[in-house]
Amino acid sequence: MITVTELGLAFGNRPLFKNVNIKFTPGNCYGVIGANGSGKSTFLKILSGELEHDSGVVNITPGDRMAVLQQDHFAYDKYTVMSTVIMGFKKLYEIMSERDEVYAKEDFTEEDGLRAAELESDFAELGGWEAEAEAGAMLAGLGIGVDLHEKLMGDVDDTVKVRILLAQALFGNPDILLLDEPTNHLDLESINWLEDFLLNFNNTVIVVSHDRHFLNKVTTHIVDIDYSKIQLYVGNYDFWYMASQLANKQRKDDKKKREDKISELKDFIQRFSSNASKARQATSRKKLIDKLTIDDIKPSSRRFPYVGFKPERECGNIILDIKNISKTIDGVKVLDNYSMTVQPGDKIAFVGNNHIAKTALFEIISGNMEPDEGSFDWGVTITKGYYPKDNSSYFENDYSITDWLRQFSVEKDDTYIRSFLGRMLFSGDEALKSCTVLSGGEKVRCMLSKLMLSGANTLIFDEPTNHLDLEAINALNNGLIEFVGCILFSSHDHQFVQTVANRLIEFTPGGIIDRSMKFDEYLVDEKINELRDSYYHGHSSLAI
Repeated sequence: MITVTELGLAFGNRPLFKNVNIKFTPGNCYGVIGANGSGKSTFLKILSGELEHDSGVVNITPGDRMAVLQQDHFAYDKYTVMSTVIMGFKKLYEIMSERDEVYAKEDFTEEDGLRAAELESDFAELGGWEAEAEAGAMLAGLGIGVDLHEKLMGDVDDTVKVRILLAQALFGNPDILLLDEPTNHLDLESINWLEDFLLNFNNTVIVVSHDRHFLNKVTTHIVDIDYSKIQLYVGNYDFWYMASQLANKQRKDDKKKREDKISELKDFIQRFSSNASKARQATSRKKLIDKLTIDDIKPSSRRFPYVGFKPERECGNIILDIKNISKTIDGVKVLDNYSMTVQPGDKIAFVGNNHIAKTALFEIISGNMEPDEGSFDWGVTITKGYYPKDNSSYFENDYSITDWLRQFSVEKDDTYIRSFLGRMLFSGDEALKSCTVLSGGEKVRCMLSKLMLSGANTLIFDEPTNHLDLEAINALNNGLIEFVGCILFSSHDHQFVQTVANRLIEFTPGGIIDRSMKFDEYLVDEKINELRDSYYHGHSSLAI
């Protein structure tokens, strides 16, 4: 258990946290949320002892072992993958290392024998005989095969290192688990494995994540960092969001009687509670929600940007026709004789791990890259807007945000531009900041503003949720659900794909899967999973 009492931290004159009092108890999973720069990662570093705080106390139950998802990808380069994972249980690893040193001595003495006996006893008590099997199972669940177990960390790809360090944090059943963005660089199977692992984990978990589906699946509580305060809420992300929005709405509606408010909130709590699944975490969450009172539902001061795309004209019957496109990048053929047709009403998510192929396709159909072979034709009614994965080339000048956006607006009036930026949370002096000092999230909001002003009826997005906080992701998600044109996009966000896409295209090593269906249906379809397995593991293809 972790108890935080009167915690405070300031950077210069800026208070990050003030008078924070919170308790993290075993059996619960706490999702930490907050706008970019609010201090989520900093809070985890304070809990782990990596960062000093200015005031207050952080107490951990004596004897509890804490594990942290390491962010330094080079710290273990001289160790094997297997050793790196077992190092997550520091005491066990130290015993194993000393045990090996004692047995390796050429002049093995009686004293060494006695020490070896002690080490053997400690080794067995800490589960040493099962350690490699447990570590191997975790690595397998995260998509890392036996062939990598004895490789040095310095010889594996950086995206693989992230998974190994996650296995390290999970290893050995820690009492307290701190995870900062654990789903980054994980494929769908690995995320599902991690969700199942955390659902069955009986100790304390504190996790920072921008993945709403992940937060909804595993969390029993939400820890909201907002305006130097940290508030604890019962329930997962959706419950926090809906409850706080409802409370906000009712707070603004002075005419509504308190009795009506109470009735509406009770109905909301009851609906959410009855929808909880039978998973261990969800069952625990349901019990907590059942105990809520009306006063426990508090409004949030969090601000959400406005994202809405209004096409200037409707799409015609012909959207996009791609014929036999091929493209080789750095000696690798990422697109091979690829053809497809986009139909009216299509909102297509490109899923899977072949990110280079997806980006190459988007760059080609947007006119930024030439295909080696093949062609594509846009319909005469189509106007397209493109959000690239790398937007740095758009921000190389030193324009203010206001002047930057004015370039892309038919209406040049300063009041109009400033009003538009205000809806995207660039209010007051924020709208006068230079483009050269913008954060990743601020650049994304600028690019979304540019696309909203374009009036395009077909939108192309390459990983648009990167760098966004949960509020902006929600706003973009809702904007694309309501958009009446066509969309082609890629995203790692499960909920984003599920709620926006009506068609899915997956590039695999053995072929391309193209289905008109929702994402959750796609993931559980037995025939599609057989086909995916054959494409990824080299078996003969199966017709569906």
